[in-house]
Amino acid sequence: MDESKHNNVHGSNQNLSITQPAREKVHYSNKLRTYTGTHHKRPHVQLRNRSLDDRIIHNNSYGLQEDLSDDEGSHLVSQKIEGIGLAANGSDDSNESPLPEFEGSGGGVGSFKVPARAPLHPARPTYLELRPHPLKETQVGKFLRTIACTETQLWAGQESGVRVWNFSDQYEPGMGIGGRARRGDEDAAPFYESVETSPTLCLMVDYGNELIWSGHKDGKIRSWRMDRANSDDSPFKEGLSWQAHRGPVLSLEISSYGDIWSGFEGGIIKVWPREAVQKSFSLLPEETYMASLLVEKSFVNLRSQVTVNGACNISSSDVKCLLSDHGRAKVWASGSLSFSLWDARTRELLKVYNVDGQIENGVDMPSVPEQAVEDESNIKAVSKSKKEKSQVVEDERNIKSVSKSKKEKSVEDESNVKSVSKSKKEKPVEDESNVKYVSKSKKEKSVEDESNVKSVSKSKKEKSVEDESNVKIVAKSKKEKSQGGNFFQRSCNAIIGAAGAVRRVATKGSGAFAEDSRKTEALVLASDGMIWSGCSNGLLVQWDGNGNRLQDFHHHPCAILSLCAHGSLIWVGYVSGMVQVLDLEGNLLADWVAHNGPVIKMAVGGDYVFSLANHGGIRGWTLATPGPIDNILLSERAEKRYLYTRQENFRILVGTWNVGEGKASQEALETWLGSAILDVAIVVIGLQEVEMGAGFLAMSAAKETVGLEGTSSGQWWQDAIGKTLDEGSTFERVGSRQLAGLLIAIWVRKTLRAHVGDLDVAAVACGLGRAIGNKGGVGLRLRVFDRIMCFVNCHFAAHLEAVKRRNADFDHIYRTMAFTRSSNLLNDAAAGVSSAAQMLRGTDAAAINPPDEGMPDLAEADMVIFCGDLNYRLFGISYDEARDFVSQRCFEWLREKDQLRAEMKAGKVFQGMREAIIRFPPTYKFEKGKPGLGGYDSGEKKRIPAWCDRVLYRDSRSAPSMECSLECPVAASILQYDACMEVTDSDHKPVRCKFNIEVSRVDRSVRRQEFGKIFQYNGKIRSLLEELRYIPEVAVSTSQIFLKNQETFSLIITNRSRQDNVYFQITCQDQSAINKDEQTSDYHPRGSFCFPRWLEVTPAAGMIKSGQDTEILVRQEELCNSEDTADVSKWSEDTREEEVILMINMKASRSMEVRTHQVYLRCSFSANAGFMLSRNSSSRNEGSSHHRSNSTRRNEGSSHHRSNGSRRNEGSSLRSAFQQESASDMKKYE
Repeated sequence: MDESKHNNVHGSNQNLSITQPAREKVHYSNKLRTYTGTHHKRPHVQLRNRSLDDRIIHNNSYGLQEDLSDDEGSHLVSQKIEGIGLAANGSDDSNESPLPEFEGSGGGVGSFKVPARAPLHPARPTYLELRPHPLKETQVGKFLRTIACTETQLWAGQESGVRVWNFSDQYEPGMGIGGRARRGDEDAAPFYESVETSPTLCLMVDYGNELIWSGHKDGKIRSWRMDRANSDDSPFKEGLSWQAHRGPVLSLEISSYGDIWSGFEGGIIKVWPREAVQKSFSLLPEETYMASLLVEKSFVNLRSQVTVNGACNISSSDVKCLLSDHGRAKVWASGSLSFSLWDARTRELLKVYNVDGQIENGVDMPSVPEQAVEDESNIKAVSKSKKEKSQVVEDERNIKSVSKSKKEKSVEDESNVKSVSKSKKEKPVEDESNVKYVSKSKKEKSVEDESNVKSVSKSKKEKSVEDESNVKIVAKSKKEKSQGGNFFQRSCNAIIGAAGAVRRVATKGSGAFAEDSRKTEALVLASDGMIWSGCSNGLLVQWDGNGNRLQDFHHHPCAILSLCAHGSLIWVGYVSGMVQVLDLEGNLLADWVAHNGPVIKMAVGGDYVFSLANHGGIRGWTLATPGPIDNILLSERAEKRYLYTRQENFRILVGTWNVGEGKASQEALETWLGSAILDVAIVVIGLQEVEMGAGFLAMSAAKETVGLEGTSSGQWWQDAIGKTLDEGSTFERVGSRQLAGLLIAIWVRKTLRAHVGDLDVAAVACGLGRAIGNKGGVGLRLRVFDRIMCFVNCHFAAHLEAVKRRNADFDHIYRTMAFTRSSNLLNDAAAGVSSAAQMLRGTDAAAINPPDEGMPDLAEADMVIFCGDLNYRLFGISYDEARDFVSQRCFEWLREKDQLRAEMKAGKVFQGMREAIIRFPPTYKFEKGKPGLGGYDSGEKKRIPAWCDRVLYRDSRSAPSMECSLECPVAASILQYDACMEVTDSDHKPVRCKFNIEVSRVDRSVRRQEFGKIFQYNGKIRSLLEELRYIPEVAVSTSQIFLKNQETFSLIITNRSRQDNVYFQITCQDQSAINKDEQTSDYHPRGSFCFPRWLEVTPAAGMIKSGQDTEILVRQEELCNSEDTADVSKWSEDTREEEVILMINMKASRSMEVRTHQVYLRCSFSANAGFMLSRNSSSRNEGSSHHRSNSTRRNEGSSHHRSNGSRRNEGSSLRSAFQQESASDMKKYE
């Protein structure tokens, strides 16, 4: 999302002048049933020199007018938008004209500065948006979890299967609303989806078999044909599949020898031999079941192999990362805090070490059923002798509740808080477990609470109770109850403490609080052969091929979730949405905010490095990034922004009402909302005092600590308002949030629903100890046409003199309100997001968000609207004077006495926010059921009437003269601001405010098309890309190799360039068997590296620096299975020969272009050795023959790099023998 919270830019940007389309002219013949004061004749009153309203500008243009007699910073703004407010006959309808506004001082600085926006982020490289950020509500059942790239496609695993994008379609426009794509993918490039399956957790590319392998939550491994032709829109079907495990498949990898490695929960690693997979492919289509069964039973359980007498040498943590080191023929398996290193050929365990690089020799015992756990550090209750009647009960962790009743029975609370009453003769109890209170009596047995939360009620004769930690709850005698002045506070503390214990106990098992910050989240193999791991504390660690920790880097404080390597660069994706580019030495080259959510996966394909965010958006960053191409793309696309800029216009109705614990009649709701909703697209309602009372507030605070909110009263109000709005037919309820008596809810007209979503919620308590919700704020945040809008419902401190407290309440809410992703938690879990990403919640999200560190969430929104019972009163005026001014409708005089207006003018509250000029009577305080202005409080207190109920806002304009554009994406004006004085259901009157909203947005399909035209056809870019595609010239020492008797040949590759490094990969293309008559059998295609098991090539991948060469050792190993040697019974009596073609693929640093050199390799095996191997292998289980260790085998790491000078010259004599082959024989390799 370009103009999201992360698109803030510094400096000025030239405004884009865009012709605004004519607005539809609306005329309302029915008059609003409110006392707006617009058409009333006012008494002639001489205005004071320092009146806040002494100069109201009546013009039809945006403009900022300052009253010279006012202090600096206080403004009156008169606004009119073209095409709005004109009746059908051309006359001006005052109800539809923008109202004059008052703007508070103090805006434009610090956290009150309007967030800057730009069409393109100058600090972010221009990108290909393959799939724009979809609204999360549209992704239920379709969340993307992972991506993988082939040379021509991008594959994505989702909750219901897989989908694929062809790179040939990557610049094509989306299918739009009503197309074949479901909601949320209207602007995505064309793609194809599979049939529905269990959620996909991981993907793997198999180039040899031209397949994509996917691991699923149901424990199945499935295959999909690569580069399949999608001639229609019907879902494509899977190929070979089998049940790999009872639990989810967490990771997949293909080894250098073509075996499929899979990681599961509990540290289980299974290997599926290439031979079994290829044999299953040879079966007929009608033998699908047999093919699946063949592979399913061929697995090798590596954990079982290294488990002896119930003790295992590898960790039991989930295997979430597998990495194949093709250069050394090894496989890395990563748990949370440890690694295991395996030989890819023999499947031997080579090494086990922790994240610090220390070798672990200890064993991992299988888990046993957990016993009852005692926690002596949390809560202790001391049990004394029977004769002691007064006792001190010590609570060291905030939880204790002592209830009294001589005859009280034990009471069980469904939310895991139990209280066990004690008899008169009962002993106090000491409980050394987490949270236990055991009630005893002479005949009573000890009671154990399985939820670890109990409270003990003590006998009538107990007098003193001491609590040495934060919560004190003293149960008093019947006489003391009448004196209990702080009963409410003590009750709240008791329930909050108990709820906190429940939350800690409930989350202790999940490890949410005990998670080690060093947890490994990602692994990648760099082009120079080094392995890099990313940790949840932001640490990037470099390892060598033998598992030795070399060095670490810390470039960003957030968790690393994804890694990707290509050429000379390493790409790092963070939970904060940041992407960094490093060189092979770990030096930071560039970084930028790539997404407004965690970057959970990256992959290289085509000309791009693609990044997947947890919300499902996919962006492609050119392989030339960072570089001069970025600047060209940025300037070229900025020039064409008028082609993809769109203007939208709609209206929002915001209502606020302090309902005084009552329930309104349907007639009252119709009066309040009925006529006002006819032309609005979004309705936001804020209610205060939905439900109050000491007990309710205490329980509400306790429920908040365990993540519970909402009441039956709140639900009643939502249903009643929904009925008024014709919910279901006209409007759709999007979401709500309740904190004690505060409730905010939002409805969206169905015609706009496709463009509204990503709802997040927030709540801030400002009551007792900033913990009780009788005062505070609740908020909603959502995207509307890709713009962030926040709505906050507040209830500030009461009483005339509490002005500073009210100001402090606003400041506390504004600065601490963090929109949690609690509503996303389910989605993140479904999307396979790492635990580090799921920890990004609530206040932590604001704390670790790097782009605008320290900035409140509300400061980052494009528009913020505050409403509620703000409780600001009229000062310096008596009750009778206020009543007189109201009866004469002299609201100008009353506005001078408004505390809120005065505080805003001084810049002490609502800094830089605007409010329409109030022209309705004060909305507080009235006697319920008493109509008219005579209903003001006439009781003993005679509270002075006041405008307690208000609506204020801030949009994207730093100055009212700014027009809506991509630099100023949201411009608002107020069309209606009044109170419904006829409603008598509460001591407050409901208030409503109607906004006209203009939004400037980007057509992402058009922008993607324009990006493609620039990238493909711009002359400068094409010239730079050609330079990057240059591959240095290399020399290979031979094109033919002949081996026998387990010989080793030294192959030399020389980089002839004096400037550029070159990167190589050696793969095995084909294999064939040659008989004594030189007749070649059918070729067996090989996948990716996929060497035969009798061949060892090290290193098979790496980097060659300019002007240097590298030595590749090609070694013939023993034949270890019949699949690689065909049928040994048909061998000649003398020898058996095998041939393969080694493909040496050379690449440049910033390109996907490949130059290939072929080396023909022939190996000769003796028949006797083959017969012995055949006999031995027939006596062993197939699985064990692939992994059984050989005690005499040398250490791979040392042998692979062992030089043998005497063998270096073997190539010359062997090449002469090979050159005698006929040309016709060689044609079979071409």
